[in-house]
Amino acid sequence: MATTADFRNGLCIEMNGEVWSITEFLHVKPGKGAAFVRTKLKNLRNGRQLEHTFPSGVKIDLARVERRPYQFLYKEGADTYHFMHSETFEQLAIEESLISNSGLLKEGQDVEIMYHVDSDSPLTCELPAFVDLLITYTEPGVKGDTATNALKRAIVETGAEVMVPLFIEEGEKIKVDTRTNRYSERVK
Repeated sequence: MATTADFRNGLCIEMNGEVWSITEFLHVKPGKGAAFVRTKLKNLRNGRQLEHTFPSGVKIDLARVERRPYQFLYKEGADTYHFMHSETFEQLAIEESLISNSGLLKEGQDVEIMYHVDSDSPLTCELPAFVDLLITYTEPGVKGDTATNALKRAIVETGAEVMVPLFIEEGEKIKVDTRTNRYSERVK
């Protein structure tokens, strides 16, 4: 058991029979009335977002979760992904809905899979914050079209589409932010 004083980003709690992760929280102490905590929660099973207000000091059930290191092996069919545990070499197949930004996942990529300890079931699969990907196709940049921060489409080696600056060319490696699916920088 924990209280609202223990809230922090990333804390996993159990509420209404579901496992939720706190993405944002704010302690509010109005001039009149009792203090409360305004939170934004993310359901770890289906990804749904929820805003919820807790009275200050209320007791909360913590969810027992653990992060396990896995390596992506291959994709089978339309939405089944196979992973191997980095230490025990045990293999696991999970569906695409559990993977955050699956379009940026390439073979051999290290990921973390979050497990609910009580039910020993996978909740989410998270990629590292940044991945290095090779550009396989992009239109050539137009000379003189650099007055603004113009972007163009580029297809990376995983088949995902990323918007990149005009100076990026086919065959270059770029760093992509997996949380926002945006170009970060060129990789030398």
